[in-house]
Amino acid sequence: MDHKAALAALPADRKEALQERSDLRGLLHLAGHVAALGACALPILMGWPGWWLALLPLGILTVFLFTLSHECTHYTPFRTRWLNDAVGHATSLPLMLPFTWFRYFHLAHHKFTNDPTRDPELEHGPRPETWPQFLIYLSGWGYWRGMAGTLLRNAFGRSDAPYLPARQHGAIRREARVLLVLYALILLSLIWSPIALWLWIMPVLIGQPFLRLYLLAEHGRCPPVANMLENSRTTYAGWPVRFIAWNMPFHAEHHSFPNVPFHKLPELNRDLAPLLKSTSPSYPAFAKDYAKGLRPQA
Repeated sequence: MDHKAALAALPADRKEALQERSDLRGLLHLAGHVAALGACALPILMGWPGWWLALLPLGILTVFLFTLSHECTHYTPFRTRWLNDAVGHATSLPLMLPFTWFRYFHLAHHKFTNDPTRDPELEHGPRPETWPQFLIYLSGWGYWRGMAGTLLRNAFGRSDAPYLPARQHGAIRREARVLLVLYALILLSLIWSPIALWLWIMPVLIGQPFLRLYLLAEHGRCPPVANMLENSRTTYAGWPVRFIAWNMPFHAEHHSFPNVPFHKLPELNRDLAPLLKSTSPSYPAFAKDYAKGLRPQA
């Protein structure tokens, strides 16, 4: 049974309940994420003994704002539409991820998931198949280089990707230019204060490998088929990972029914779990299995 048949088998009232959004649930989760960010930033700001130990958790929490930005592209974390847009744009700055562009990029990924020729995620770079490729991928170098190129292209070049609607070209250009100005100001601020270095630049650099591995698990080594129960992987991570990733480890569920908000995905998992074709018990287990298939060199 594919994802379409599985969803068609659900009662109508069940599907309606699964799609119910909530400002309260979204804002409470966001408050928890922001509070955790603040708790990690405080020892760095105060210069407490061992403050450098907070850099890694701060970086992980910051880069995993990606999963919130991703949810906002679907208008699912919050019931109020403008809240999704506002939070999505707010996460653009620390992630170097222009939100308007990302929304259409990501919707194309949903439409052509794991299609080698049409999934834009694969166009941005194939998944690693050798140990050197894997280590470079985990470093985040490809992500930062790719997003810098995207920003420059969006700001000063042509927005000619087929998934970008012409009516949004102006907004995409303005968004990229605003972000570039803000990054220039942040870099200039380093002349007077290192605060941006220790609260943003260093944390996101050392936190990025954890996000890379998480993202690789979503579709890595899943078959290039149309069935979302096969081409996307659900990873049964513990509560801390599910919290910072906004329940996106339930990724096959999310791809099968993107209108379901993050807080309802565990419920959808109970409906679809027997039908899932690609699963992993944890991210360390996924990493171990993935590493077994890596070649020493090209």
